[in-house]
Amino acid sequence: MKRKTKLLCDHLVKALSSWPTVECICLNEAAQPDVLDPYFALILDVYYRDQVPPPAERQGLYGSQVAAFETSAQQNKDRFILNSLPVRIEFKNKNKIEELVDIATAHTENLWLIKDSGTYGFYRLTHGEVLFERTPWIESLRSRLTSLSEPFWREMRESYQSKMEHFLSDLGAALLQNDDFYYLISAAGFIRSACAVLFCINHRFEPSHKYYYEEVVKLPVLPAEFAGRFESFLRNEPSITPERRYSVAQLIARSIIALP
Repeated sequence: MKRKTKLLCDHLVKALSSWPTVECICLNEAAQPDVLDPYFALILDVYYRDQVPPPAERQGLYGSQVAAFETSAQQNKDRFILNSLPVRIEFKNKNKIEELVDIATAHTENLWLIKDSGTYGFYRLTHGEVLFERTPWIESLRSRLTSLSEPFWREMRESYQSKMEHFLSDLGAALLQNDDFYYLISAAGFIRSACAVLFCINHRFEPSHKYYYEEVVKLPVLPAEFAGRFESFLRNEPSITPERRYSVAQLIARSIIALP
């Protein structure tokens, strides 16, 4: 972590951890690149119990140099600029997090409640760098998430695979109708769902979308020729016509469905 980033982290963690209801603070991997990287952002996940101070009070606690402060409609996500760096702070109620972990680990009959949100929330819970913890709460949840049952992964796979097939059908329909806009939307939905299926097959939580590309090709279980087809699907060249991309998508889908 760069010195400027660390100093800012230390400042924010000191302010946030002063609130007695804050249980744990984790740093998102988006802070790993250099501050000049367009993807850089200092993102903190703040797990709390009961409640946190209202937005106006939070803004004051972040410091007098805060600029462009805004909060979400639910008032649980703050965005601002501090020391010329983009900062995002997300507040997550620990009770709700525990409910999601309970569903994933012990009550898979209720898995439908989290299928739409996917596994990215668990990825952040397990991969964030712990900067502050009041108790070993987060370690206990991480431990539970390391041994999810086969039914969990199977049902999540089935959900994503259904979406993949749906987007593939839409992609074909858009091609026949020469609908460029819907073709683009369907292509994005297809490749995202296809990658999500592969993460489930490998029992891995989904990373953020900007890390999908580099992480999915590293998975140990992949269809034969997946990497080449993946590259072809993404390539933006005249030789990759919409018809060709659709054909590649069909090959990708069939090969993923065929995996055990």
